[in-house]
Amino acid sequence: MLSNMVRGMVFLASVTALAGCVDHANGPMLTPVNTLDPPLNPPGIAHNICVADGNVMYNEARKQYEARAQMSRYAIDPANEEAQARAAARRQYVTCISSQGYRAVYDQ
Repeated sequence: MLSNMVRGMVFLASVTALAGCVDHANGPMLTPVNTLDPPLNPPGIAHNICVADGNVMYNEARKQYEARAQMSRYAIDPANEEAQARAAARRQYVTCISSQGYRAVYDQ
C-alpha cells in the first residue's frame, strides 16, 4: 500500500516538473478586462478553452474554403486557404478570450 502511494507521489512530482518545460514563449499574455469583476476562469484554463475553439474554427474554415472552391470550380490556392483559416481561428480565439473576461496582449 505504501509503495503504491510512493509511486503516485513520484508520478505527480515528475508530471509537475515536466509541466514547467512547456514552451509558452509565443503565447499571449492575458490581462483581465475589469478588475472589479474578475473573470470566471483562471488565465491558463481560459487559454486552453479558447485554443480548442480556435482549432475547431481553423478546421471548419478549411472545409468551407474547399467546399466553396469545389462549388465554383476554381482551383484551391493553398496559401489563400491557409491565410483565411488562420484568420478565422484568430478571430475565434480573440472572441472567446474576450467572452472569458480577458484581453490578449501579444509581445511583438
